[in-house]
Amino acid sequence: MKMRGAKILVESLKRAGVEVIFGISGGAVMHITDDLYDEQGIRFINTRHEQGAAHAADGYARATGKVGVAMATSGPGATNLTTGIATAYMDSIPIITITGQVMTHLIGNDAFQEADVIGITRPICKHSFLIKDVNEVSEVVAEAFHIASTGRPGPVVIDFAKDAQIEETIFQYPEKVNIRGYNPRYEGHPKQIARAVELINNAKRPMIYAGGGIILSGASSELREFVEKTGIPITVTLTGLGAFPETHPLSLKMPGMHGSCYANYAFMETDLVIAIGARFEDRVTGRVDRFAPKATIIHADIDPCSIGKNVRVDVPVVGDAKRVLIGMNKLVMRPDIQPWIRQINAWKEEYPFKYTWDDDKIMPQFVIEQIYEATKGEAIIVTDVGQHQMWAAQYYQYSIPRHFLSSGGLGTMGYGLPAAIGAQVGCPGKLVVNINGDGSFMMNVQELVTIASRKLPIKVMIINNGRLGMVRQWQELFFEERYSASVLHDNPDFSKIAEAFGVTGIKVTQIDEVRPAIEKALRIDGPVVVDFIVSSEANVYPMVPSGAALNEMIGGLA
Repeated sequence: MKMRGAKILVESLKRAGVEVIFGISGGAVMHITDDLYDEQGIRFINTRHEQGAAHAADGYARATGKVGVAMATSGPGATNLTTGIATAYMDSIPIITITGQVMTHLIGNDAFQEADVIGITRPICKHSFLIKDVNEVSEVVAEAFHIASTGRPGPVVIDFAKDAQIEETIFQYPEKVNIRGYNPRYEGHPKQIARAVELINNAKRPMIYAGGGIILSGASSELREFVEKTGIPITVTLTGLGAFPETHPLSLKMPGMHGSCYANYAFMETDLVIAIGARFEDRVTGRVDRFAPKATIIHADIDPCSIGKNVRVDVPVVGDAKRVLIGMNKLVMRPDIQPWIRQINAWKEEYPFKYTWDDDKIMPQFVIEQIYEATKGEAIIVTDVGQHQMWAAQYYQYSIPRHFLSSGGLGTMGYGLPAAIGAQVGCPGKLVVNINGDGSFMMNVQELVTIASRKLPIKVMIINNGRLGMVRQWQELFFEERYSASVLHDNPDFSKIAEAFGVTGIKVTQIDEVRPAIEKALRIDGPVVVDFIVSSEANVYPMVPSGAALNEMIGGLA
């Protein structure tokens, strides 16, 4: 039986296992949304902005481990997706974005609502397709999902010309996908693994540096086995939080610019860095020429292009984190590192995360601590970007994979609220808490409509300091307290904004109101926005200034 291209797309998405699409309709995708009208197998979540759709697909993917899908019309609809595509690309998140395109004969003619989606997105996606022939649809969908979810994951763009949506052909979904030249390597080379293990077994001051690749590969249990078998202390990056329980005595928490003092000191003194599924990005390394100056470096990553890109690597291991760890766990022994462990423990005791208390103001770190205690560390925490993001990373204890969602590489303000939608849709039985900032919250505030209309029980906790907090902090420290364009004196009342959207709003101005407000929000069967009016002067410490080495931290040391 022949089908229209739009119908073939929908049937192909079902074959690929898609259960939900986030997006907004428009002229160039109306044939697709029409075919979704009677479709029972796929839900269409109507967001209120295309950027929100892309972030929701991203949050869905991070929380579930499945491929997220977002859709938008041509031109401005497609361009509005690009921030979300870039966000997913930087953090290696598998999403598919489907965009409508003008008729094939109009492409390149500056037609109404035309944009060169392939050209625009090429630098910020793993791969892209332009469908101009109806006979390509099912094959493109199968290849797109294969590319997005294998190797180093990432976003794939499908730009779908309108005439190809209307044309008909016989539907046949490919049984297998074989893309010439695309063969990700999963098994680490045995000789390289053996070299790494020999170094590990003889190290005196080793440390493990794990990243988001652990979560993407589902390697958390193998990582824990490796840590407990070797007794080596471990630090985990922002996007890897939850890959290893932070309550474990060998945890060094997060490293880098706003990481723990003890993780940063460990990097400066270690003789062996075992990096797995991490990419040595600049917020972790600080000044590269002074990063881990005494260490031999082992780097295991599924992406060969990531190895040696930012720091020198002595033992490269190309392979999937899970499989590399399985290979290492078969061979590794427990090195004699007791003096090193004593030094690590001394640093942890001397330099814990801490903040200055103020009896007259709500401290933002206190709010995070109370959220942790009230949720017992079991919530899916979705943050936006800024000071609140770093406090959420520092003061909430993460022990479960896929329970911390945040824009790491791109640092996208506006990410948190729509990403929480994706997480809640993907994990309907779990508690989803969006920790947001007053600056970030307003960037996609329209998605409160999506939350309210779908009755998603997301709890939004706004750390409201009336500032673009991280900008203000840098201005205090490095710009002579010239607070240019960082004071948000004109913020609205967010609790009233929430009520206008049909969401319960709570405003907190006193310290003794903090815990009761959190518990009240958790009891309410539905979405809630809690607006915490916190100190505007609080800074994120410790902090490694730009261009400094990891041991040149300011704050949090006294």
